[in-house]
Amino acid sequence: MTDATTPSALGITPVPGKGSLLVQDARTRKRNAAETRFKAYGIAAITIGMLMLLILVFNILTRGVGAFQQTFVTLEVQLLEEKLDKKGNRNIEDLKKVSTFGYAPLLRGAFETEIARMGIETDLKPKAMAGLLSAGAPAQLRNLVLSDPDVIGTVQQFEFLASSRVDGYLKGRVSRDSIANDKNISAEQLDLVDHLVAAGAIKKRFNLDFITGADSSDARPEAAGMGVSMLGSFFMMLVVLVLALPIGVAASIYLEEFAPKNWLTDIIEVNISNLAAVPSIVFGILGLAVFINYMHLPTSAPLVGGLVLTLMTLPTIIISTRASLKAVPPSIRDAALGVGASKMQSVFHHVLPLAAPGILTGTIIGLAQALGETAPLLLIGMVGFIASNPPDSIASGLLDPNSAMPAQIYEWAKRADPAFYERAWGGIIILLLFLITMNTIAVILRRRFERRW
Repeated sequence: MTDATTPSALGITPVPGKGSLLVQDARTRKRNAAETRFKAYGIAAITIGMLMLLILVFNILTRGVGAFQQTFVTLEVQLLEEKLDKKGNRNIEDLKKVSTFGYAPLLRGAFETEIARMGIETDLKPKAMAGLLSAGAPAQLRNLVLSDPDVIGTVQQFEFLASSRVDGYLKGRVSRDSIANDKNISAEQLDLVDHLVAAGAIKKRFNLDFITGADSSDARPEAAGMGVSMLGSFFMMLVVLVLALPIGVAASIYLEEFAPKNWLTDIIEVNISNLAAVPSIVFGILGLAVFINYMHLPTSAPLVGGLVLTLMTLPTIIISTRASLKAVPPSIRDAALGVGASKMQSVFHHVLPLAAPGILTGTIIGLAQALGETAPLLLIGMVGFIASNPPDSIASGLLDPNSAMPAQIYEWAKRADPAFYERAWGGIIILLLFLITMNTIAVILRRRFERRW
């Protein structure tokens, strides 16, 4: 600062008892200190929020990643003709008469042969050895024989799912102390598992069936998968997209551009805002009463779930679409009308294309919200159903009973076996990946098509 810019050079005489502008007084220091504290509070809040998010993600990953790995047992099974095809005619109808109980001795014999070949000493009976396998192992053998009867009489190598207790033991979920009162596995069986792991007969690898497979019964938690419920969610989202998007956009255009401003439209707008805050379980009760009890649509069908989620998603889409329409400058409408365009032409040719990014963003966010809803689906019965086969057509996908990802996660979480609990966390990972993908698409669409005025 030069002499020319000092207060005395400018003719400014300090008032006695008043602070200088160049020196902070007590009031200014207090205000600056309050601002500094407010910034610190904001940084602390963001830090706590990020910390909680990291803790949540860490817990989900550590508890759910194990569901994407599964333990498999490799065995060579001799498909004895005298057990499977006593007549020797390879007739498929005769082969179907042999139930899964008829294949169990083959598994016991394969285990006994494998243990002898490896030179492992154990006091376990062959039935206890075969208890290391999943309860679905005999069905796996039977399906192979029915699909290709020529394998009868040969020796085939199989990879069988290990039981949930064996899988939990190798993942650290089951310990020798925890099985003290467990009737499903014994310490001697765990000793045999250790020997088989050392010999390379038991291995953990990526479990694709968890992503592509179907749910299973309580006796086979190791075979449960999310695939069919993912298809159920897909068909529900298809119904929501086909119904909610055109209805929501049409209602928004009418209310924002054409509807007269009177008490009736005010009531409609208030009710739309209120519906956006209604608990989702209320929509489930409405869907149960209207679509199932009154219209007699099939219970547990993705079509009914999609209709219920459409009702729940409509307010979100209408509100976001109206906000996007309001964001278009009035000058666009005035310019279109000024060159002779009709009201409808100005809306559909100019306003709607400019509002499309916001509309798409709101729609995707609404779909993401609907994808994670569980309460409405519980009321219409989309839980607890074991779907064994994926739908073979769009009609069956919409009308056949099925589940959905959030309902499947809920169903697994309330089952007793810890293997189902692990799968519930794994299902959460898949659901979060879907939600993150949908929200990422919404952000990309907005940034790609957004225009600034």
